[in-house]
Amino acid sequence: MANLLTISGSPHVHGDQSIRKIMWGVVTALIPTLLVSFWYFGIGAILICAVAVAGCLVTEFLIQKYILKEEPSIADGSAVITGLLLAMNVPSNLPWWMVVIGSVVCIGVAKMPFGGLGKNPFNPALIGRVFLLISFPVAMTSWPLPVQNRWVLTDAVTGPTSLGIVKEGLDKGDTISHLMTQVPSYAQMLFGNMGGSLGEVSALAILLGGIYMLIRRIITWHIPVSYILTVFVFAGVLYVADPSQFIDPFFHLLAGGLMLGAIFMATDMVTSPMSKTGMLVFGFGCGILTMLIRVWGAYPEGVSFAILIMNAFVPLINKGFKSARFGKEVKHG
Repeated sequence: MANLLTISGSPHVHGDQSIRKIMWGVVTALIPTLLVSFWYFGIGAILICAVAVAGCLVTEFLIQKYILKEEPSIADGSAVITGLLLAMNVPSNLPWWMVVIGSVVCIGVAKMPFGGLGKNPFNPALIGRVFLLISFPVAMTSWPLPVQNRWVLTDAVTGPTSLGIVKEGLDKGDTISHLMTQVPSYAQMLFGNMGGSLGEVSALAILLGGIYMLIRRIITWHIPVSYILTVFVFAGVLYVADPSQFIDPFFHLLAGGLMLGAIFMATDMVTSPMSKTGMLVFGFGCGILTMLIRVWGAYPEGVSFAILIMNAFVPLINKGFKSARFGKEVKHG
């Protein structure tokens, strides 16, 4: 009788899914994006991913075994995902020791102190990314140009991101029509031939991963669609109001880390709402905050900050939008 009941920490998933299947499913979904980043940024991208994953695995293993005195659970894939997502959020020429620091922060600060998987309130990879951005702003905003730096680890040719070009140009009084001649074409953005972090390449590859996760029911459509649609509508209203000062909504969808954030970061089951209505509210909030930061904030990109801010509101969203309790009669009509 004692073995009939198993108590474990969240997330709880009904059906034939397991934490390990879900986590390794996400890793599989990231493969197209990883391959595209390897193609455009070469050995630097491969090294960043390897160091980030190794750093997260080692940090989690050491904390669980020697501090928490429990059986290490690094085989479940959660630390691998954190490492890969951290790598997706940094430039390919970031020094390896900074990547290690970011990995330690992801696991040792944002995840394990709260009790490990299922208990952390904020997305660990984004905490690591923001920590690196604040601590090493120059290194975190030096973006190698794609293709020509495939085999270069140091002294890579760098340039601003598409969002950076537009943000800086508008601050100097330039017009959108002129700035559009300085940024990659939408086709290049779609397939990934542009400067930025590893996860800013190829919106198409990220979408393929998102479709895979939807088919496997690892995520639902609510957060990605509400997030992306909110950004599109917000940007569209601004563009219609003044196309000389606000860029069209398709640019906001393809540039920066919006696709990666909406599909892989905001949908994290631990740090996002539980109900479908709550997910829609969460995605809407992420979209609004992203656009507010992109258009009027100090940074050209706002995805990381938007998701982390909305992570803080998840307990309130869960309290305000609760799913019907199991067995409760639902009235119709």
